[in-house]
Amino acid sequence: MTDTSRNDDFLASPYQIALLNQQSHHSVNERQLTEAATAILRDSEFSSAAISLAVVNDDTIHELNQRHLEHDWPTDVLSFVLEDDGDHLEGEVILSADTAAAAADELGNSAAEEQLLYVIHGTLHLVGYDDKSDADAQEMRAAEARYLREFGVELSRRAAP
Repeated sequence: MTDTSRNDDFLASPYQIALLNQQSHHSVNERQLTEAATAILRDSEFSSAAISLAVVNDDTIHELNQRHLEHDWPTDVLSFVLEDDGDHLEGEVILSADTAAAAADELGNSAAEEQLLYVIHGTLHLVGYDDKSDADAQEMRAAEARYLREFGVELSRRAAP
């Protein structure tokens, strides 16, 4: 008798990305955002990961920022590491589509480019990048630019997300 069953563990990607779009005012390129998070995870030290990406509005991200960081304002992106055992990572990246659209108008970028930047920034935080010191911020900006270029995006003038 021949076993023709599939080995789902073998065939499945070690990097599982789930995206939930919880807002309806702005379009979202879900494929591009999940591909960006996957690219960063593949380049990381983690051999497996489960990451959720959530696209929300300013009211929702304001409430999350207030609840988790005690900041009483909306922000562009939040990231939370839920598990990190050195080999496997679980985390969340939450971005505001409203903030992305407003920043895009102000900076002359597209809202999709801003959303992509926010996912890249948040995922870089999950895999260990930091931007607290000038040197760390410079390293993070270089990584952001490298991943943006993979998607044909060049953001020359911008402040940090």
